[in-house]
Amino acid sequence: MRTVFISLIFICFSGMSIFGQTSPLLDYIEEGLDHNLVLQQKNLSLQRAMNALQVARSMYLPAIDLDVAYTHAKGGRSINLPVGDMLNPVYNTLNALTQSQAFPQIQNETINFLPQNYYDAKVRTVIPLINTDIAHNKQIKTDAVRLEESEIGIYKRELVKEIKEAYYRYISALEVEGIYKSSLELAHEGLRVNEKLLEAGKGLPAYVVRAKTEIAQIESQLAEAEKNIKNSSLYFNALLNRDADAFIEQDSTLFSEENWGLENGDEIDISQREELLALQTGIAMQESVLKMNKQYLVPKVSGFLDLGSQAEGLKFNRDSRYFMVGLTLSVPLFQGNRNRLKMEETKIDLAETWNRKAQAEQQLTLAAKVARNGVLAARKNYEKSKTQLEAASTYQRLIQRGYNEGVNSYMEAIDARSQYTAAKLSVNISQLQVLAALAKLERESATFQIPQP
Repeated sequence: MRTVFISLIFICFSGMSIFGQTSPLLDYIEEGLDHNLVLQQKNLSLQRAMNALQVARSMYLPAIDLDVAYTHAKGGRSINLPVGDMLNPVYNTLNALTQSQAFPQIQNETINFLPQNYYDAKVRTVIPLINTDIAHNKQIKTDAVRLEESEIGIYKRELVKEIKEAYYRYISALEVEGIYKSSLELAHEGLRVNEKLLEAGKGLPAYVVRAKTEIAQIESQLAEAEKNIKNSSLYFNALLNRDADAFIEQDSTLFSEENWGLENGDEIDISQREELLALQTGIAMQESVLKMNKQYLVPKVSGFLDLGSQAEGLKFNRDSRYFMVGLTLSVPLFQGNRNRLKMEETKIDLAETWNRKAQAEQQLTLAAKVARNGVLAARKNYEKSKTQLEAASTYQRLIQRGYNEGVNSYMEAIDARSQYTAAKLSVNISQLQVLAALAKLERESATFQIPQP
């Protein structure tokens, strides 16, 4: 006979939530996803990755820069030009022929190599024409964004589980407090009856002492329960980044079996686990790096256009203005075998990531199966605790009736009441264990529908 396993399908999510859209727990989960401090920090990391992606995309666009250079120098190397010695005899002859001074005498020139009062201002536009690294880098940055999203998804699922377990512990602590308060009322009633009987000469002093001892014991247990309520509420509010004393709305229907959302099934599906998606994204990133390294011989070509003006004396006219266009080509010829070594290193990293993914699949599948078995065991324990509670309730009722009729002793009544209280606590604990096991199975199988912002 095929074994039928119990798996969690839905617990407090979406429109088909077992708690409904007005479930306090679902509201608290949404609040925690919005305000948790660790999650806010991870969202900042996601924004950083998205900004890096925008930078990678912008590499396709041209880069436009304004470059202005001004220099003024004296001295240094120079060259002598004897223009006066060469032209003055000619000018003298022309002046004699024309009987005028139309051609004045000129001096020899000394020209410095360093410019004086010189400027060069230009607007340079550079655009990549062929560069395979840009496309690969864009893909790597895109995968980096997906990786950050997966990391956020991982923490969100863990946070949902923590919020649920903390809420269950808080509600369970309230239930335990109610059990002890009920027991305390019965103990006080027992003390009152025994005191009346003692006054009437029909009771025993030992019964009065025993009743007081029982009250003290229950009060101690009640104080412990109240401490657990405070501690569980503190932790729950901390997860939601709320004030420590913030009010927590109660939902006692959590312990109703019909609201546990159980369904039969045999298969465990971990394909939606963000851990696997993160590893797959890491593989894609390393494959992009490997492709980029393999294309290191592809030339990188870019074009540029300069529009500017250069002149001495800060002149600006049609003679000073200029434009220049050009292409740049870069091809690696020899780099000490570094590119091949980079490819080998990337291949090793890629193989390691594939191995980690296989290990993760194995571990996550094992964890999901263990969580499923935990649900089965918790469910069985719950059924047993219910049977014990029914028996303890019947026994306590019979003993109490016998005590009222004088058939059973007060000690037997106390023992029966203690067994009944212990049985109720056992049911409460087993209920908490079932809910915690369901939350763990839901976490391991990634079935909770994370609310989208």
